[in-house]
Amino acid sequence: MLNLKTAEEIERIRESALIVSKTLGMLAKEVRPGVTTLQLDALAETFIRDHGAIPGFLGLYDFPNTLCMSPNEQVVHGIPNNTPLEEGDIISIDCGALKNDFYGDHAYTFAVGEISAETQKLLDVTKASLYEGIRAFKKNNRVGDVGYAIQHYCESFGYGVVRELVGHGLGRVMHEEPEMPNYGKRGRGKKFLDGMVVAIEPMINMGTHRIKHHNDGWTITTKDKLPSAHFEHNIALVDGKPELLSTFSYVHEALGIVTDEELEFRS
Repeated sequence: MLNLKTAEEIERIRESALIVSKTLGMLAKEVRPGVTTLQLDALAETFIRDHGAIPGFLGLYDFPNTLCMSPNEQVVHGIPNNTPLEEGDIISIDCGALKNDFYGDHAYTFAVGEISAETQKLLDVTKASLYEGIRAFKKNNRVGDVGYAIQHYCESFGYGVVRELVGHGLGRVMHEEPEMPNYGKRGRGKKFLDGMVVAIEPMINMGTHRIKHHNDGWTITTKDKLPSAHFEHNIALVDGKPELLSTFSYVHEALGIVTDEELEFRS
C-alpha cells in the first residue's frame, strides 16, 4: 500500500534527510588513505546522535553498524571493519537517520585520494544517472519511467545496472512501497502521485550487472570484481514535480565541488 505524505510529514522526512546530508558532509572531510571504515562509522554515530536523531541502520534487520560502507567492488551493505582505506579506492557510504518518527536515507560514493580516470567516469555517470531518474519522478509517470531513464543512461556507457537491489518508498518505515528498480520499461509499474516520497539509488557496475552475495549475510560484490558506484537521494512529489529532501551540498562544500546539479529540484 502506498503511504502518501502530508506537507507536515514531508518536512519531517526532510529534517531527517538533512541530518544524513550533514553527516555525509562531515565524513567527506575524513575519507582519506589510512582511515578505517570503523573509525568513520563511529564518527557518524556520534554526529547523528548529537543532532538529535538515531542512526537509522543500526540494528535495522540486525545490521550491526551505523553506516553501510562498501569499497571498490562492493556494491552495497558492506560492514565497517578495521581495514584502512588505500589511495585509489572508492567507498560508497550509505547512511540513515531517524528523527520525529521519520527516516532519511541516502548515499554518496567517495574517491579515496587520487583515483583513475576510468573509475572517476563511473562515479560521474552513476551520479548523473540519479538525476536522470529524478527527472522522471513526476506526476502520472510510473516506476518503469524512472528505471528506464537510469538504465538507458548507464548502459549507453557500457555499464552494468544491478537488478536485484532497488530504491524504495520512505517514511515512518525505512523501506516502504513502491520498490524503485534502476531498470525497467516506460509506462510500466505504479503511477506516481503527489505526496509520494521515495529513495532513488542507482547501483551501477563498471562491468557486469551480476552480483555475489557473501556469507556474512550482508556484503554484496560485483561478480567480476570490477568497481561499483552508488548514489542516493530522497525525493518528494510536490505539485506534480520532484522536490529534493536531501542534498549533496555539504559534501560538495567539503570537497570543493562547484555545481548547480540540484537547482532544478528545489522549490
